[in-house]
Amino acid sequence: MTQKIEGSLPTSATLRSAGVSAKVSSAGEDRASSVAAVNGGDSLKLTGEATNLQALQRELSQAPAIDSSRVQAVRESLQSGSYKIDPDAIASRMLDLDQQLAG
Repeated sequence: MTQKIEGSLPTSATLRSAGVSAKVSSAGEDRASSVAAVNGGDSLKLTGEATNLQALQRELSQAPAIDSSRVQAVRESLQSGSYKIDPDAIASRMLDLDQQLAG
């Protein structure tokens, strides 16, 4: 069985306008500055929780992913044999996390 593939698209396809237009940079134009969109009547209002989540996301994105001083301290205590594991503390923190995730 064979199929013929046409190389053209239907001409009736149209794009929908979202109601907000923006300036498009020409080729070779400086794109370092931000481009402002023209308001088309749409608006967005964030809830207090969404605003808090955005602030938290900004804070976390600036924080280092790994606390290297803590890693070094644990590494040294493991090598020296002085690292103590407290199973009760681990279990307690796991239960606390479970309760937080449950809501």
